[in-house]
Amino acid sequence: MAPADAINRALRPVPAWALYVIGPLPAIWFVWLGLTGGLGPEPIKALEHRLGELALQLLLAGLTVTPLRRYAGVNLIRHRRAIGLLAFFYVTLHLAVWLLLDVQIWSQILADILKRPYITIGMAGFALMIPLAVTSNNGSVRRLGPAWRRLHKLTYPAVLLGAVHYVMLVKGWQTEPLLYLGAALGLLALRLPLQRRRTVPS
Repeated sequence: MAPADAINRALRPVPAWALYVIGPLPAIWFVWLGLTGGLGPEPIKALEHRLGELALQLLLAGLTVTPLRRYAGVNLIRHRRAIGLLAFFYVTLHLAVWLLLDVQIWSQILADILKRPYITIGMAGFALMIPLAVTSNNGSVRRLGPAWRRLHKLTYPAVLLGAVHYVMLVKGWQTEPLLYLGAALGLLALRLPLQRRRTVPS
């Protein structure tokens, strides 16, 4: 049996709803660490960072689904929606921690969004994800028809903005954020030939 077939067979019994049960557990763990001193001397900043990083990891995981199926034969399509919604969940938590626990001063929030480019970019990425989350249900797929696929291509700039936000957030050119940006660019580049082939008339 090919490795891809073995992986697909192992994943077949795993329902998509299981991801919704397991997915929030890291957030609970991070909050527990923050309350018990496990996130260091600046627990709010650490919590904010961990939630944002996990959100970006899930966004990248969602982008890998199509290349994995096309190039490796591993089929995770039925889990992609759950991965995307969990990414939105963690982005929302990341934003909530920044708004409610970090900044807290509402008049300063708008000023930060307008004056700090990395926050502007992060908020733009979050804004792109809102229609994706709202329409991630079977009813929207039926109502929107072909427009649903076009709408959900907003995932691509949202992931790229999230990766750029991370690079700009840290001080200096650190390796880890650049690796995330490189992964995002690489996964998006894998899709370029696919888009060209689809537009060539038969």
